[in-house]
Formats: sequence, C-alpha cells, structure tokens
Amino acid sequence: MDICDNRSMTTLRTLDDWLAYIEGLHPKNIEMGLERVSAVWQRTGLGLACPVITVAGTNGKGSTCAMLEAIYAQAGYRTAVYSSPHLVHFLERCRIGGEMADADQFVAACALIEQARTAQTDIALTYFEFTTLAFFALMAQQPIDVAILEVGLGGRLDAVNIIDTDCAIITSIDLDHMEYLGPDRESIGFEKAGILRAGKPAIVSDPVPPESVIRHAKALGADLYLMGVDFNFNGDKQQWGWAGRDADGQPRRYAGLAYPALRGANQLINASGVLGAITALRTRLPVTAQAVRNGFAFVELPGRFQIVPGQPTLVLDVAHNPHSVAALAANLDAMGFYPTTHAVFGAMADKDLAAMWPKVAPMVDKWYFTDLPTARAATALALQTLWQTQNQRKDTSSSVYTSPQAALDAAVAGADATDRIVVFGSFYTVGGVLQNGTPRLSAKHLGAPGGAPAAQH
Repeated sequence: MDICDNRSMTTLRTLDDWLAYIEGLHPKNIEMGLERVSAVWQRTGLGLACPVITVAGTNGKGSTCAMLEAIYAQAGYRTAVYSSPHLVHFLERCRIGGEMADADQFVAACALIEQARTAQTDIALTYFEFTTLAFFALMAQQPIDVAILEVGLGGRLDAVNIIDTDCAIITSIDLDHMEYLGPDRESIGFEKAGILRAGKPAIVSDPVPPESVIRHAKALGADLYLMGVDFNFNGDKQQWGWAGRDADGQPRRYAGLAYPALRGANQLINASGVLGAITALRTRLPVTAQAVRNGFAFVELPGRFQIVPGQPTLVLDVAHNPHSVAALAANLDAMGFYPTTHAVFGAMADKDLAAMWPKVAPMVDKWYFTDLPTARAATALALQTLWQTQNQRKDTSSSVYTSPQAALDAAVAGADATDRIVVFGSFYTVGGVLQNGTPRLSAKHLGAPGGAPAAQH
C-alpha cells in the first residue's frame, strides 16, 4: 500500500505531530477487543514474514524479550522487538537490529495506518492500537529474521494478538489490571493464554501456573512446555544449567552457563523460559551454545533491578504490583547492609498499593513520594496519606515532590555515601530520573560544588 497524500495529514510531519493526533482519535485509553485493530491491519495487506515469538505475563515479559533479543543477535539474526511502555523515548517501544526505531520510518508507518484506518469507513483506534499497528507496519517492511512481541495488557484481546505466533511464552502470572482481566489468577491466566496457537510451542515459565493456562493449552492442542515437567534449571553460586526437550521430544541441555547480566533471583526463571523457546524453535532458528552464553552475558534492560554504582548506590526498578515488589524486596535484601535506604516512589492510582508496601516497608527508612505526568497516577500527597494509614514503623519519614527528579534530588541531599536509593513504582517514575541519561550519584560530602549533592548524568 502506498502512503497517501491525504490532505488531512499534510500537517502531520513529525513524531510529535503524529503522537498528538493519535491521542485524540479515541475517547478511551483502553478498549479491549481485536475486531477493529484486525480490520485495519488486514486493510494494509502487510504481514511479518519471519518466525514470531509472543510473550505475555504479569512480570518478566521485558526481561524475557531482552534475553531472546540478545541471544538471537549473538547467533547472527536480525531481530525486531516490540514492547511497551517506554521509559524515556517513545521509539524505545521498537528495536530493529538492536537499535531504536527510526523516527522517519515510524512517521511513514503512521501515515500508512491512517490511510488504512480511514479507507471505506473510519475505524476508531486507541493510542495503543494505532501505535502498535504502526510499529508492526514498520517491522513488516524491514529485513528481519525473528520478531519478538511483548503483549501490552492481558493477551487474548490485546492488539499484539492479531499476529499469529510461532512460539508463545507465558511468564509469571499475578494480580494486576484486574478491572480488565478478572479478579483472580485463574481469570488472568485465561486472558494470558489467549496468545497460544494450536500446534505451536507454548512455553510456560511460571513455576506454578494457573490451571486455566494448562486447560486452554491442552484444549487448543498447543505444544505445552511446563516448568518442572518439560524443562527445568539448577545452579550454584558460580553457574547454572538447563535441561529440557526440543519440538521432537529429544532431550536438550545447556550446562555451565554464567548467570544472566540482568540482576535478580527471578531472572533464572525468565531465562529458563527463554531457553525453552529457543530449543523449541531450533530447527527454524538454529542457535549455538556460545550464542546462548554470550547473549545472557551481554543482555541489557534499563529499569529492571538495575544497580547503578555510585555513592550512594542507586537501584532502578519498574516494579508496580505486589508480585514484582515482593521480588524487588527480596533482591534488595540480598544486596547486603546499607545504613539507610531511601525510596523514591510514584504509581498509578489503580494499583494495589495496600498490598505492595508491606512487602518492601522493612527495607525502606525514608520515603520520597512523587507526582507523575499522567492523569492515571496517584498524587504524591495521596500516596503519602495512604502510606501513613498503614505505616507501623516509628523510625521512618516521608515527604512529597512534584516530579521523580525532584524526589531523587531530595533523596541524594539526605543520603550519606554508604546509603542506598531505590527508585521504583511506575515506568513514569523510573523514566523520570532517566530523562538525561543514567544518573551517577555523589553524596554531598564527596566533592560536589559548594557542598551540594550531585546527580551526574
């Protein structure tokens, strides 16, 4: 399909122009369902002519996609990755060959999707749906060997699910987005399982998956790979190993692996699911053991238990639901002793905050609550008020700020060199302190000009 010269689009020249325009196309941020987005995609006549891996789950999706990308890149394949949301730059949502998507190519893809959307009868698309289609159009016009797609919300009715996957991965499942996905793990699991396809590998890396996932996979006739049944891992302090099967049922092993560069005890669960997918697809996408080793060694993903060396130490984590916050707390505990832990926290108002704070409260001595630049967010004052109603420690303090950067600056000002600052909650919270690059912290008595705290980027 040629990009049209529609007069209404003559003023839409830049990325910002298009994003502002797309934001006003639909009255809702989220509208579940595939009919509208499928119809627009079909009008484009485009498709992804390479193996597709789709990743759904509550936590671990981003890490899983990053490890797949790193391993396939090390094996010499040109990868395309779609994920959301972004931390700083909108175009982070798509990487082609390891590089952030090109703005001009995305603008051209937006024009193509708008032409398809308005052909015959107009079809309303949400911001997520439109931009997802634009990224798919961009990817479809690139020479790529494997596409790795991260589901935005749920799975069954998420826009990403219009693409038939060649291999599905379901990561850990927990309570989140319950207003859309259902009140319990079984309901949420059913929605996640919507990405599975008949006869295709279905890798379930959640060690205790909901029964709804297993039932749906079996009813559909997917090739089910379960953690602890079809694959497993073991390890000691120095290395780890994986054992499983391939698509033909033949045993496969990886031994003596170095731990993934992504930190956190939960990353071995994610990495095991990754190896399950790579093994299941090995006849279409052969990968050497060395590519696996190098991929795990070199993988990077900002904001997932990211430890930034400095004085004080900085930890960045987009944990924003009870399960991921519990994992964050366990990882913080494993870091060792710090005299004081300062926490910069901002979150969406619809999150289960009352269940999140008790998990991490024993670790945090000083709270810095922050506003976030979205209407969905709880205000810093609302966060502080709710925290005060359940805080049981008399040796803690809290304060409120208008932005994540202001909260971080205050935390640095109040910290000693041997302390630790944790920035967590929302992508907006972590992204807010990464706007000018990764901060390297230097406490006030370590040579900052005039004795003031330094947060160097």
